[in-house]
Amino acid sequence: MTGSDVVGLADLPGRPVVVAGLGITGQSVSSLLVSHGASVTAVDSRDDAERRDIADALAARGVAVRLGPEQLGAGASVPPGTALVVTSPGLRPDTPLLATAAAAGVEVIGDVELAWRLRPLLPGGGRQEWLAITGTNGKTTTVRMLAAMLAAAGHRSVAAGNVGTPILDVVTDPEPYPVVAVELSSFQLHWSATIRPLAAAVLNLAAHHLDWHDDIESYAAAKAKIYAPGTIAIYNAQDPATLAMASAAASRAARLVGFRLGRPGAGELGVADDWLVDCAFGPGAPGDLEPARLAPVSAVHPAAPHNVADALAAATLARAYGDQAGSITAGLARFVPEPHRITLVTEIDGVAFVDDSKASNPAAAAASLASFPSVVWVAGGLFRGSDDDLNGIVAAAGPRLRAAVLIGTDRARFARALARHAPNVPVTELTGTDTGVMEQAVAQAAAAARRGDTVLLAPAAQSWDMFRDYPARGDAFAAAARKLAASR
Repeated sequence: MTGSDVVGLADLPGRPVVVAGLGITGQSVSSLLVSHGASVTAVDSRDDAERRDIADALAARGVAVRLGPEQLGAGASVPPGTALVVTSPGLRPDTPLLATAAAAGVEVIGDVELAWRLRPLLPGGGRQEWLAITGTNGKTTTVRMLAAMLAAAGHRSVAAGNVGTPILDVVTDPEPYPVVAVELSSFQLHWSATIRPLAAAVLNLAAHHLDWHDDIESYAAAKAKIYAPGTIAIYNAQDPATLAMASAAASRAARLVGFRLGRPGAGELGVADDWLVDCAFGPGAPGDLEPARLAPVSAVHPAAPHNVADALAAATLARAYGDQAGSITAGLARFVPEPHRITLVTEIDGVAFVDDSKASNPAAAAASLASFPSVVWVAGGLFRGSDDDLNGIVAAAGPRLRAAVLIGTDRARFARALARHAPNVPVTELTGTDTGVMEQAVAQAAAAARRGDTVLLAPAAQSWDMFRDYPARGDAFAAAARKLAASR
């Protein structure tokens, strides 16, 4: 089953398809395929009560389900006659079932690639357009900003992909969406083959998910697939890795458009005189250096530098779709930031308490720290980066650090980086690993802060050693800060 012969739901009846993995994605894919007549076999390595319940529910709909380690592991094979394997995005390419299928010439794709092939025909002709976003950090913020801009312009659109409405629900909606703001992860892009967005943005690139991709080169190669032939390739002109990725795609892209936190050159969007401005899609563009004003920087909430960069990326995508300046301002006014992303929780005696629990990798934490002039940093957890990553964060942020309070399993690694690159910054290490430690952390941070400081939760690490997930970590920080404020 290739990209050329699967273009709609009408092609599915009778197709033998294997669905690998029965998480949320696998269940959705299985249900969709069987409901449109495909012959579906779903497999999963788990064989527990939860998976058996899922298997029973799918079997009632006509899906054949196979459970157990042997289904994905060593010796796994696809049923004879299988035309396609649709994998859950978290499964690595070296998963034996997927490797065996590929070796046998059976195509392996992900749910997003399947959704692309099933995009609906629009009443006026043509197919649904995608405006796609990837990057290490800022994807969700950018895709939601873009969705708000598209809605403000009067388009029937939605945020989907790795955020918002499941992409398969979007492409099978009875009332087709003409345009979709799509967030794509490196996993989803790895398993794509024919996706051709109208325009696509790569926000930034830093080492991440290397336990899946093995190395930064493989991670970058997966991200680069978003710059498909004929796509308007949008890049961060101040991120060398992203610039290099776009330059490599120049021969196949429709055009290259950059964005930067500064006055833009020809063919770019940027910032001038406290406005987001456009020198790429305005009158006479891309050669016109007289920028068109799109929105005041003050319309970005909060106006931290990386949020402004996200707004520029979203505006570039909206402009690529043909939207006018007014919808950029109106969209930013409609946009409500997601929780745990530089969220002001409370103020106590002139000290702001800010929850950026989503900053769970080094690049995100560095951007968060750069947003405030004087910070008491609450950090730590399960650190997935290198010591060089940590050293870089601390060396850059050291001059703005009032103090640091460290929690979690890898706190000692943070302490060593601080001792090496910010030796004058007071450091408190909290040894407990229960969730109640956050109250101690907030109290210690508050004691170290001075009027005008920001107590910032930007952990630079995963939360799983102490919390269910990063929202639970952020909730614990916010609850502790509000409890402290109520006691004053």
